[in-house]
Amino acid sequence: MSDTSDTSAIDPKVIAELTRLRESIDNIDAAVVHMLAERFKCTQQVGVLKAEHQLPPADPAREARQIARLRELAESAKLDPAFAEKLLNFIIAEVIRHHETIADGAR
Repeated sequence: MSDTSDTSAIDPKVIAELTRLRESIDNIDAAVVHMLAERFKCTQQVGVLKAEHQLPPADPAREARQIARLRELAESAKLDPAFAEKLLNFIIAEVIRHHETIADGAR
């Protein structure tokens, strides 16, 4: 197995392209984190509203619509819809957990 940390034998153009692509990936990752933070700010407000009006933390009908919508968006973006669904299910589970915590605090 070769040592991938030794870049002296790799064409500098390849190194430059790897660096450029990795910088783009880093920027996208940062944007994803910031977008998720904004999403969770909104869902926290939803959780407070639900708790104030004794609404259940989960909304299976909305979740199903969101999953279907996200799968369509993923397909049009050439992203694996199953992956998009797994990601949204993970996010939804976290949102529900937050809503349950908010509801427990409102009692």
